Amino acid sequence: MQIVFLVVGKTNDKYLMDGIAEYEKRLKRYIPFKQEVIPEIKRNKGLAENELKTKEGNEILGKLQNGDFVVLLDENGKSFGSVAFAKHLQKRMNGGYKRIVFVVGGPYGFSPEVYNRANEKLSLSAMTFSHQMVRLFFTEQIYRAFTILRNEPYHHQ
Repeated sequence: MQIVFLVVGKTNDKYLMDGIAEYEKRLKRYIPFKQEVIPEIKRNKGLAENELKTKEGNEILGKLQNGDFVVLLDENGKSFGSVAFAKHLQKRMNGGYKRIVFVVGGPYGFSPEVYNRANEKLSLSAMTFSHQMVRLFFTEQIYRAFTILRNEPYHHQ
């Protein structure tokens, strides 16, 4: 089983890259985890928002494999506390999937085709965060979930 974190656009800020790298390193103790970056498509004057989402959507769909369990990080998704998320993640890992793919789209969201391919949607918060910060928050939450599942002292209740 592998967890793939598929994101649109690269992370620019060093402090975010350092934080993400730290949690990716920690996660290696528990599960194969990798972040894949789809280059951001620049919006020029002739490209409508829907066209941009379609192009990004095609790139996202091209990275998915048959049998992937696909979770969109989406403001309209289901929200969990950390312990409940850990239990939810464990259920998904027990589902026999080769890969669970968590996806962060571009600034305009996902195309209808990506929504149709997704198995579920997950919301990190009712608040809005930059796409780059979400990467750090989410990577930390995956790490936290594994420490909860292993009853390790990282998470305090």
